[in-house]
Amino acid sequence: MANDLKVYPAERKGELLALQSIEDLKEMARQVRRDIVRMLSMANSGHTGGSLGMADIFTALYFRVLSHKPHEFWHNHDQDMVFLSNGHIAPVWYSVLARSGYFSLSELGSLRQVNSYLQGHPTSESRLPGIRIASGSLGQGLSAAVGAALGLRIDRKEGDVFCLMGDGECQEGQIWEAAMSAAHYGLGNLIGIVDYNKLQIDGEVADVMGIEPFADKWRAFGWDVYHCDGNDIEDFVDTVESLRDGGPRSAPSVVLAETIMGKGVHFFEGSMPDKSNWHGKPPSKDDAERALALLGDTVFGDF
Repeated sequence: MANDLKVYPAERKGELLALQSIEDLKEMARQVRRDIVRMLSMANSGHTGGSLGMADIFTALYFRVLSHKPHEFWHNHDQDMVFLSNGHIAPVWYSVLARSGYFSLSELGSLRQVNSYLQGHPTSESRLPGIRIASGSLGQGLSAAVGAALGLRIDRKEGDVFCLMGDGECQEGQIWEAAMSAAHYGLGNLIGIVDYNKLQIDGEVADVMGIEPFADKWRAFGWDVYHCDGNDIEDFVDTVESLRDGGPRSAPSVVLAETIMGKGVHFFEGSMPDKSNWHGKPPSKDDAERALALLGDTVFGDF
């Protein structure tokens, strides 16, 4: 790597880790969307649609839901764990990791640059705090999450394992092998979150390879199924907190979170006939300026 990774100084440990107000979370999600637009425009490469669509969920996870200690990531194993299976939406993950204290905000400007820690897909090779495995080869993340959940149970640790996936990714057979394994071992400490936007890079999921009845498939594989509006932070928080507060869990859970690809910037949200136009395309400089004007400044400030 070109430079040593910069982390926040000790006195900033824990800053912003618990934004309890829904309004504060919404404000942070708006900032995360600003980060995504700026990062992708500067890199002139990357995935806009899914990153923006998942900004509310990632914000809620890292600033409300998760039990985590950024500055003890490599040493403290009594934490919740996160795996991003659809690794192409890395920009949204990088933003919340930086803003919750895993590494310096200044690193966000290096997305997809040579020798950057912030590659186009998450990588564990650089030992970037917050990321445990390389991901983005679709279908593989849930298998890793199953192994982690088993490991926590063997070690008698209390944390939950969260695995984020795309709905198009659930066309992959390995997802269902992992799902079957999770139910077989009764992994109640495993929570899947599916970005249920019904789109993938080649178009609508239903046209490429239909996955419906989606919820019934998960139930048939032995999972408890929950639904929420993934772009409504309060609904998502209520859904996850209710499933975690419901007592001991003997089966894995999955949240089917309905989102809008490109959410937050109307001209990224797409329209017929090509609603997935922004799946894998970065904004131009002009597009970025328009998007940032629509999003507006926040109290948190840009990187």
